[in-house]
Amino acid sequence: MLTGIVAGLLAGALWGLVFVAPRMVDGFGSVDLTAGRFLVYGIVAVAVCVVTRRPWPDGRQALAAIGMSLLGFTGYYLLLVLAIRDAGTEVPSLVIGTIPLWVMLLGKPGHLRWGALLPGIAFTAAGLALMMAAPHAGEAPAGPHFWRGVLLACASLACWTAFALLNSAWLKRHPEVNATDWANWLGLATGAGAIVLWAVAGSDLATLRAQPGAPLFALLVVATGFGSAWLATILWNVASQRLSASLCGQLIVSETLFALAYSFAWDGVWPTELQAGAVVLFTAGILASIKAHR
Repeated sequence: MLTGIVAGLLAGALWGLVFVAPRMVDGFGSVDLTAGRFLVYGIVAVAVCVVTRRPWPDGRQALAAIGMSLLGFTGYYLLLVLAIRDAGTEVPSLVIGTIPLWVMLLGKPGHLRWGALLPGIAFTAAGLALMMAAPHAGEAPAGPHFWRGVLLACASLACWTAFALLNSAWLKRHPEVNATDWANWLGLATGAGAIVLWAVAGSDLATLRAQPGAPLFALLVVATGFGSAWLATILWNVASQRLSASLCGQLIVSETLFALAYSFAWDGVWPTELQAGAVVLFTAGILASIKAHR
């Protein structure tokens, strides 16, 4: 259990880097960064399989990896990008922010009482409420397709929630599959999906090369592709193999905590009172959930 918790927290620390990376380069869209990161993930997966002679997936394993990749990587993010296009930033962010709660609720082990899980859920919900209370409270619906954007955000939420639950269940049904091998197979599928994502919503290569921050963009793509995709997926697989889906769901909150910490460090500022209160509540939620699952 301790190994799984540490792995889940480290995955959250690596995922948190993705939130500050776009702020480090101007002129590059989030789709460009994400598609580039996913493409690097695929390249790393291929290289690891070839150099270390790791096994390649058979037919059923490949189909499972493609399905999981669509849910947790390419499909999830493409739906989110389209939701932001139609509904603006605030509402989709609020919808996606509830993912830990849904994973906790839907992934509860049968032997665990609701009363034991309730404190962790309550702390997390209160933390989310504090984080969502201040920014852009009066933002108006963006564009004529606002409700379509809301539906797309809900679809994106459903995709990643399903990925978290199904990925955990698949790994538990196949203990013979190494966490690194499964991360590589997901990377093969995700790398292919990145090409589609870039073609649908990304910038062309000439535009990217013309940007003055192109070298830093390339560095961030490689760093997040290796760390925030390949390595983070291995760590998340380790956590999914060793922990229940509900506890993994709670550990997803660590992504938000690390993203906030990196953002504060990048800006050189301290958190506001609301943000500090949310951090305390998020941390309390993680500790309460770990206690409930012991």
